[in-house]
Amino acid sequence: MVSRTYTVAFEGIEARMVEVQCAVSAGLPSFSIVGLADKAVSEARDRVRSALTAMSIAMPSKRITINLSPADMPKEGSHFDLPIALCLLAALDILPQDEVQATVSLGELSLDGSLVPVIGTLPAALAAAQEDCTLLCPDACGAEAAWVDSTRVLAAKSLHACIQHFNGHAPLQPSVPGEVARSQHAKCLRDVKGQERAKRALEIAAAGRHHLLLVGTPGSGKSMLAARLPGILPPLMPEEALETSMIHSLAGLLDEGGISRDRPFRTPHHTASMAAIVGGGRGAKPGEISLAHNGVLFMDEFPEYPRAVLETLRQPIETGDVVVARANAHVKYPCKFMLVAAANPCRCGYMTDAARACARAPGCGDDYMGRISGPLMDRFDLRIDVPPVAFTDLDLPASGDTSEEISERVAQARQRQSARYDGIDDVRVNADVDGELLKKVTSLDSEGADLLLRAAEHYSLSARSYHRVLRVARTIADLAGSEGVSSNHVAEAVSYRVAS
Repeated sequence: MVSRTYTVAFEGIEARMVEVQCAVSAGLPSFSIVGLADKAVSEARDRVRSALTAMSIAMPSKRITINLSPADMPKEGSHFDLPIALCLLAALDILPQDEVQATVSLGELSLDGSLVPVIGTLPAALAAAQEDCTLLCPDACGAEAAWVDSTRVLAAKSLHACIQHFNGHAPLQPSVPGEVARSQHAKCLRDVKGQERAKRALEIAAAGRHHLLLVGTPGSGKSMLAARLPGILPPLMPEEALETSMIHSLAGLLDEGGISRDRPFRTPHHTASMAAIVGGGRGAKPGEISLAHNGVLFMDEFPEYPRAVLETLRQPIETGDVVVARANAHVKYPCKFMLVAAANPCRCGYMTDAARACARAPGCGDDYMGRISGPLMDRFDLRIDVPPVAFTDLDLPASGDTSEEISERVAQARQRQSARYDGIDDVRVNADVDGELLKKVTSLDSEGADLLLRAAEHYSLSARSYHRVLRVARTIADLAGSEGVSSNHVAEAVSYRVAS
């Protein structure tokens, strides 16, 4: 007699169904797990044995074989403990086999039988919903998985509670979704003295999800400006929140089962490896560009990153996804992020400061900024010089709009874009538009078209640069509430393109 239940194995953000089979047969006492299981899965037999002993359930003196099917799919992680234990208990007729077979479960067992939280319960709940099965998970993961309202989610604190549920002695109650909350950003753009042009660039970048490069001397406020970007970004839409949360679930970043409406703001250090930025490592985990999906990736000291790391950003910026290919893994992650980079003009940082001019200028700046290749530089929609602020200006009263006021304008511009691109696949903001659709939504008048043509010829813009100027001009028009794109919008977009 073979008992069965189900769990999942992760390939990127997708959860693949895995059938757990258990056979108890005559022979020398043994407990083996087959089906391309890694070390963590193979160690499940010791955790299961100890958990059953803690509940005074004796292991039979027979040959126990656990098979994880399909056998050619790699199985990684400790979340296989619970389905293995349930399948074994069903094979021993302690649990009803039909109910166990209709359940998708995942969870790590402690030696005393309690359930430890695991990653990936949100994509696991989606997989269970597609199979019309109930999901059983640790109590700490129930609020996260319950966001998938198309499946029944049960959360238990221990293996004993699972046994009580299946035997009808103490049925588990369905879990409820965690809280949806937006953090209150204390940092306001009004705190930044001067830098009005940079503030305007931040607003445009936030409205259209455009990539932004800030270049300025040390202490001019580049990092200060970027740190206030989350305060002007609109909250995640429901479908965006689910996409982002699935990635964060795999990375174990969801807090107490709550799905945040805040857009991610990732700030990796410039010593980060390629696997940390793009994804990879053991299990081909998502990198910073995927963790920043639908949000912001802020890379300070941009030229200090290894050249190979910077070059790997070129394809994800264009396609909006990244394929992590390894010898034993080939997974795809979404990564539609807004890249905000900050850099000094040269190694010493003061090449553009007349009072502290670098003796090696301009060669110092050319060598330093030359670490950013031309194709990568071409992918920045806006390039802004951030000059130093005079000491006399630091004591002046705060000026300009607050982050709340700017956020309202950004939200209105995003709403216009959502209405414009409603029903078009893979297009949500102006940064996603390309081809004939871009030509249609910009619809330049003769004056604007002539200005853009002359700018393209004068500055030798590439075809990519030409289209990116059009996208930025469309966003500027959206911020102004204009249906069409005029020459004024084009002129401002061009000024940001050739600023550095």
